[in-house]
Amino acid sequence: MHGEQMAEDFPVVSLDDNALEAARLLATRRLPGLIVTKPDGSPYAVLPASQVVRFLVPSYVQDDPSLARVIDEPLADRVADKLGGLTVRKLLPDEPREIPVVNHDDTLLEIAAIMARLRCPLVAVLRDNRIIGAITASRLLELAVTNH
Repeated sequence: MHGEQMAEDFPVVSLDDNALEAARLLATRRLPGLIVTKPDGSPYAVLPASQVVRFLVPSYVQDDPSLARVIDEPLADRVADKLGGLTVRKLLPDEPREIPVVNHDDTLLEIAAIMARLRCPLVAVLRDNRIIGAITASRLLELAVTNH
């Protein structure tokens, strides 16, 4: 089986899209992440849902999770307000990472190897440098275990 056969339609966002809308898309569709594109539509990065969660949690609480207990509920309920007025670009790490893309004719094992090496929950599938879909880790596992 090749990437093109495994790929599913998947939402993409651009670097300059609204961060709160991107977070809502992740939440409402229960996605493991989003493919982020450059202005020309080519893939730029994958924004894992875990990265958005990390952005929402203050660094002092990440350093000492016991502090989360002392933050009052009204303040905790407004944690998503941090996303207001920001772009998707602000949610991505400062350091550029390797873009998690695979070719339409890559095999299941080749795709799994890229996912594993990059520790990424999804990869964009390209044909002729255009995104034709994505493969999530759960989709890849489904195909791997149901074919045996």
